[in-house]
Amino acid sequence: MRVSGCLAALMLCFAFIALTFMCSLTGFSLAQQTVVDLNAAGMAVDDPLLILRCAIGGRCQDARAERDLALLNAPLLILTPLTTAMPTARPPTMTPETIAVAEQPLATAAPPIAKATTEPGAGLPRVTDPRQIQILLLGIDQRSATDDPGPFRTDTMMLLSVNPARKTVGVLSLPRDLWVDIPGFEQGRINTANFIGDGSAYPGGGGPALAMETVAANFGVRVDKYLLVNFDVFTTIVDILAPNGVPVTVTEWIDDPDYPDDRYGTIHVQFEPGEQRMDAETLLQYARTRATEDGDFDRARRQQQALDAVRAEVLNAGGIINLMSQAFTLWEALQGNYRTNLELAEIVALFNLMSEIKREDIRYRVIDKFYAYPGLSPQGDQVLYPDFAAIRDLIFETFYAQPQLTLAQLKARADEENPPVYVYNGTNVIGLAGDTRDWLVAKGVRIDDIGNDVTNGRRLTEIHEYGRYNWTAKYLAALMGLPEDRIARRGDGRIAQGVLVAVGEDAQEIIGR
Repeated sequence: MRVSGCLAALMLCFAFIALTFMCSLTGFSLAQQTVVDLNAAGMAVDDPLLILRCAIGGRCQDARAERDLALLNAPLLILTPLTTAMPTARPPTMTPETIAVAEQPLATAAPPIAKATTEPGAGLPRVTDPRQIQILLLGIDQRSATDDPGPFRTDTMMLLSVNPARKTVGVLSLPRDLWVDIPGFEQGRINTANFIGDGSAYPGGGGPALAMETVAANFGVRVDKYLLVNFDVFTTIVDILAPNGVPVTVTEWIDDPDYPDDRYGTIHVQFEPGEQRMDAETLLQYARTRATEDGDFDRARRQQQALDAVRAEVLNAGGIINLMSQAFTLWEALQGNYRTNLELAEIVALFNLMSEIKREDIRYRVIDKFYAYPGLSPQGDQVLYPDFAAIRDLIFETFYAQPQLTLAQLKARADEENPPVYVYNGTNVIGLAGDTRDWLVAKGVRIDDIGNDVTNGRRLTEIHEYGRYNWTAKYLAALMGLPEDRIARRGDGRIAQGVLVAVGEDAQEIIGR
């Protein structure tokens, strides 16, 4: 669906901005850990958090003594999930002054003598509550070039779920046009919840509180915290944290002659397939454009791809060193560009945790055309009607990592689904589809037909799911030794319903040809 106006097109990249901000704090916490380790080794190095406090709060006296005290007595953080999605009180605005006041040390007792510790990150707040933490990431269409005070729609929404016990993360993108119940108001697009909440001074936190409650009420997911950002912070953050650009692999040719610029006009942007190192502006264009077959859905996937690329860049050694040297610039760039009910200690603890989470334990998913279908609202506007049963399955898969099932258990579940299975050759290797079929049949899989894929020269075999046949797709992937990221839902009409094995060149090794 096309949405008129440039501002609407601007904001789908804002969840990327929010998570980039979160990644920057991950790097900052890693910088703190490095300082702790150096101090443990006998080197006197100031804690970057204390240096930052000094710069923004004017607390420069006795910073080194406070550092030593903090390393010994930093409190452990316990995050307590809310009983409802709505905060019980409007979250206070975080300013340098309030941070400084809230963190004044007690003056009644002399600080103990600092002792070195060999425990990594001993001076950082940590998440000790093993329960899942859900954070709603919101991007609003506010621009610094205007004096518009709002309220604003959230044209980007992502739900981030962190599991401290399993050390897993799930990221789910929510389409802005989902037609949902907005608690206490009429039905509407999900992106209007923040607009309505801020406009009506919704109790407990305005727009973000109503957005949190809307997500919880419609999808049955507890939402604990929120982070809301505007547009302008994006390029500054990427410039500061990745001054040499970010490597991104473009998977298809993109040609957008109507890309919206920042002056309410358009420019022509293009992206060729292959790996490229993108500067902030180019990365923004890549995350924003919707000039591909699935429009907004593809854009959500590119945002997640860009997010993951920035995460990797920030967490390398050069990124951390650069972050330490640019901490003050980063802080200034973020001021006035975000709202959150996360406290500073919570942020540091969360991203100290996230720095320990492996890439393979981060799941990115999008509510796309397989989980919502287009229709018209009562007012005649184009919207997306959610398939709530399918979305709840998707949430469960994304947020709640399950124990690894045996091949026999997967087969039993696949047999219950019993969809048609096809094998299509996506290579120039003659007869590979037939050989793959014979190999699968020998393993007990019923194959309904074989053919040639429209893709020529496919290198890697994939499993394409047409309809809801999740267990069959997982069983075939496990049988062939394919990772789950080779499973994709499709709606391109190559088959009507069922599961398609899109054979790549690697199938020769898989079947021992």
